[in-house]
Amino acid sequence: MTPWRRLRAPLLRVRHARAHVLHSPWIYTMNRCASLAVSLALAGTLAALAPAPASAQDGQALQRNFPQSALRGQIVFGAPPDITMNGFATRLAPGYRIHGLDNLLVTSAQLDGLAATVDYTRDVEGHVYEVWILTKSEIARPWPSTLEQAATWTFDPATNAWSKP
Repeated sequence: MTPWRRLRAPLLRVRHARAHVLHSPWIYTMNRCASLAVSLALAGTLAALAPAPASAQDGQALQRNFPQSALRGQIVFGAPPDITMNGFATRLAPGYRIHGLDNLLVTSAQLDGLAATVDYTRDVEGHVYEVWILTKSEIARPWPSTLEQAATWTFDPATNAWSKP
């Protein structure tokens, strides 16, 4: 046997013995892909079998907490950022946020022409900064519509409710 063949023979034996050794997932990436597919399939199955949120099962609306500084008003959305608040033309502040009935953020362009009862806050320049479009059950709760009412009414932070004197 030639010296070259003697050196090559042990390498061939090692190559055949490698079949019994675990392969590194960092070198042989297909092992990682297979386990990822199984993990994703398992996660999808568990998500499909998970129970729905309690509010969706009970039919109850989401309980939203409004800041004490919020006021109640009537809004009519115009071409952004123009709005009419309680009959007076005003503007939305830069960086404004409008929360829909489901508390998700909506843009004022989606609401062009909509008139609604809302709770809102103003920024330091007097522009409307944050708006919550109210549901019928939220409209039924008392909430001040002017700063004078807010000064005379009492606010309970535990229940997030105002009470008239």
